[in-house]
Amino acid sequence: MILLHTCCAPCALKCVETLKDERVAPTVFFYNPNIHPYTEYKSRADTLKDFCKNEGLPLIEHGGYGLRDFLALTAESREGRGRCRLCYAERLDTTAKYAAENGFEGFSTTLLISPYQDHESLKEIGERAAARFGTEFLYRDFRPLFRAGQAMAREKTLYMQKYCGCIFSEEERYIRN
Repeated sequence: MILLHTCCAPCALKCVETLKDERVAPTVFFYNPNIHPYTEYKSRADTLKDFCKNEGLPLIEHGGYGLRDFLALTAESREGRGRCRLCYAERLDTTAKYAAENGFEGFSTTLLISPYQDHESLKEIGERAAARFGTEFLYRDFRPLFRAGQAMAREKTLYMQKYCGCIFSEEERYIRN
C-alpha cells in the first residue's frame, strides 16, 4: 500500500493507472495547503473526491484550506525555486509522516507527472522525507504521461486548473498575460 500525495485529479489519472499496472495499491492523499483561493481548493478537492469514488480509490483528505499556514511558511522566500522547495517539503514531509504513522509501505506524489515542477527537487525532498520518517519514497518519472493524462482528464470532463495552485503562481499567471 502506497500513500499517493495528490495535487489534483487530472494529475492523478496516469499516476494511479501506472501504479495499478505495477500492482501497487495507491491510497490518495489530498494535502495541499498552498492552493488558493478557497474556490480553487474546493474545486480540486471535489473533483478528486468524485474521481476517487468513480475509481474505487481510498481517499484521505488531510488538513484543509491552509492559506495562512502556507503564507507563514513562505514569508521569507516568495520567489521561484526557494518558495517551491518549501512547499514541496511541507507537502512531502506531511505525506511521509502520515504514511509512516499509518502503516503504509511508502509514499509518492502526483507532482512527479508535471513538466512544470522541479523534478530533481521533488526527488531529493521525497527521499529526505522518507529517511526522516522511516518510510520509503516511491520515485517514478511520470512526466512522459503528462499530455495523455491531460487529454484523458478532458475526455472525462474533469475540472482542470490553469496554475499550480499557490497565490504566487496565480499572480504570475496574470502578470504574464
